[in-house]
Amino acid sequence: MKQFKLHALCSPFLLLCFVLLLVQCSSDEDTTLSNRDFDADSSISGAFELNGNGSFDPSGEGYNSFEENAWIEVSDEPVSTFSIDADGASYSNTRRYLNEHEELPPVDAIRTEEFINYFTYNYENPTDEHPISLNGEICMHPWQSGKKLLRIGIRGKDIPKATLPPANFVYLIDVSGSMSNPNKLGLLKESFKIFTDHLRPEDRIAIVTYAGSAGVLLNSTPGSDKETIKNAIDQLGAGGSTAGAQGIITAYQIALDHFIPGGNNRVILGSDGDFNVGISSQEELIKLIEEKRDLGIFLTILGVGTGNLQDGKMEQIANNGNGNYEYIDNIDQGVKVFVEEFNKFYTVAKDVKIQIEFDADQISAYRLIGYENRLLENQDFEDDEKDAGEIGSNQTITALYEIEPISSGSDFTPAVKVDFRYKNPDEDVSIPLTLDIDDSNLPFEYASENTRFAASVAGFGLLLRNSQYKGSLNYDYILNWADQASSNDPEGWRAEFRDLVLKAKGL
Repeated sequence: MKQFKLHALCSPFLLLCFVLLLVQCSSDEDTTLSNRDFDADSSISGAFELNGNGSFDPSGEGYNSFEENAWIEVSDEPVSTFSIDADGASYSNTRRYLNEHEELPPVDAIRTEEFINYFTYNYENPTDEHPISLNGEICMHPWQSGKKLLRIGIRGKDIPKATLPPANFVYLIDVSGSMSNPNKLGLLKESFKIFTDHLRPEDRIAIVTYAGSAGVLLNSTPGSDKETIKNAIDQLGAGGSTAGAQGIITAYQIALDHFIPGGNNRVILGSDGDFNVGISSQEELIKLIEEKRDLGIFLTILGVGTGNLQDGKMEQIANNGNGNYEYIDNIDQGVKVFVEEFNKFYTVAKDVKIQIEFDADQISAYRLIGYENRLLENQDFEDDEKDAGEIGSNQTITALYEIEPISSGSDFTPAVKVDFRYKNPDEDVSIPLTLDIDDSNLPFEYASENTRFAASVAGFGLLLRNSQYKGSLNYDYILNWADQASSNDPEGWRAEFRDLVLKAKGL
């Protein structure tokens, strides 16, 4: 299905990797720039951390707890406001649990909006002066009898690679001792080298590393000098503690030193998130990154590894730092992030907010599926000081509401009015957009593929959470809906989704 599949480890090599891990973790020496390396081509996809009994121990992983959104009466609160979320980490992290560990993920690891937004939807490209297009649809609810489903879609403007603005990238790479596994630093190295192959001469790369302290491994280098960049990446080895905050400060300073006005200035952080030196708490790191986000520098966070993944910390840093968060569980995911979705590194709209007003004559109650940690107060909508999410070139964002209708719908009066606000990447004043969505009493089976596939993915998240809102959902329903909504699947990700649903059903 894809050209970058790697084979799982054979048992002897897995044992060898585990022994090497124990040896490296026992050393306090900071080997940030050592030549120790891993044969990623033969080991990345199959390695994971084990406990003393030879089984996977997730107790060291960190996730933020949250309560699912509840049903809200329109008579009490007719308006709902939230920030978009462009992350996809929760889905690929769940894939790691299902495929590598053959376990269901912890409930708090499942953020349903990230399941939905892991996938690209067939939304129309903007055709006017705005960098985003809007669309929406209401249909009958497939797992809640008597209710309906509202889908809201956004797409960022597709910009051909040749005309993308020049980029000033800073790779910020965690090389602390906890990163020594092949599915951590080894996987990041291979992914960054793949990304380097797709850089243009006008793009620039610098590499900052951090372990016990931060250092500049490679000064800003033209994208045409790929051999120099790859040679620097090959030098990376793991050892020592984790001074993540110092690395962030250094990386942003390097990005500022080479700032390109009107260009794409971005820090790309790769880590397991296990910061333990200096500023290390989630609250302190959020405060640090909030201080950086007004510099005109965007942030991409790439999580890796198992056993000590600090998912909650990294997700919140991305949320508060003009950033997005992805989890790389294998080299195929590295290719997805760095090649297939290369344009996502180029923000076309920032601080994108959505505010929905429900018509009280047609709708009695509503519930937003996911986005629990992206909710905003209604007064935040027009507050240009309030941070919100970003959308990249050719990226799609999807949100689903469950709604309880009063009437069967009307083609004459919109059931919901959707207001959007966004800022251009280099501006501080938001721009409004509006979308009205009618309720034509559309059966679910006649809804668009976009709605039907998004519903199947959202349903998968609800089942994995054993949500109190799962209604009549079961795995067979999800498989059937996905099968009927996968005609556009050039990279095979929707087919793989089906495999994961089957895996979860078996567990």
